[in-house]
Amino acid sequence: MIDLFKYLKFIKEKDPAMKSYLQILLFNDGFWAVLWYKIAHYFYTHHMKVIGLYIMHRVKIRRGIEIHPASIIGKNLLIDHGVGVVIGETAIIGDNCVIYQGVTLGGTGKEKGKRHPTIGNYVMIGAGAKILGNIYIGDNVKIGANAVVLNNIEPLNTVVGCKGKIVNRI
Repeated sequence: MIDLFKYLKFIKEKDPAMKSYLQILLFNDGFWAVLWYKIAHYFYTHHMKVIGLYIMHRVKIRRGIEIHPASIIGKNLLIDHGVGVVIGETAIIGDNCVIYQGVTLGGTGKEKGKRHPTIGNYVMIGAGAKILGNIYIGDNVKIGANAVVLNNIEPLNTVVGCKGKIVNRI
């Protein structure tokens, strides 16, 4: 499920604005969105889809973060300044990722079945980035603010621009 202490520690390490665990508990919308997602995901995957969808609908209204309860999220996802984040139904996010405000992990509207991106481990997605379609983003990738990514990205790359292109290989 979720190791709450490790998750809080991850957020505190990655977000310099969060000075204490109490501050995270009181003011970090991304923390609460992910916590409620875990509960909604349980209901959604245990034949209580309407309950899962309802929970995440309430999170969207209250926190401004939309996560479909069918998506798969690994451990320690930091959604920093999360307003406007959208994570689609078939999206998969690996461990220890950071997502900033306004990010969309969405479909192109053309696919059936798996229509949202798969994000590897240790990925950072900058504010306003759009990652669309059934594509794979490799481990340790950095996606710059407002980049539009429509193709697979190999591990250890940095992506910027619209349409995103590789600019640096680590």
